[in-house]
Amino acid sequence: MNVYRGRVTESGRLSLPADVRRLVGLENGGDVVIELDGQTIRVRTVAEVVADTQALAKRLLAGRTVSVDDFLAHRRADTGE
Repeated sequence: MNVYRGRVTESGRLSLPADVRRLVGLENGGDVVIELDGQTIRVRTVAEVVADTQALAKRLLAGRTVSVDDFLAHRRADTGE
């Protein structure tokens, strides 16, 4: 794990070192997800969060084929629509 120093201004802006931005594909800026766990702040790229979510869904589905139509039918059955 590499450790870098950033700075949070009085107005709440977070400044990340150029090396960090380059390593995670944010050279030109971009959206991030900020996770707070107690006093721990974690900043992740949206692409990383999406990839993690897709991997979790793949593990949970374990080879089953599920479509949007399946989801909607299941939801309709649950809500009585």
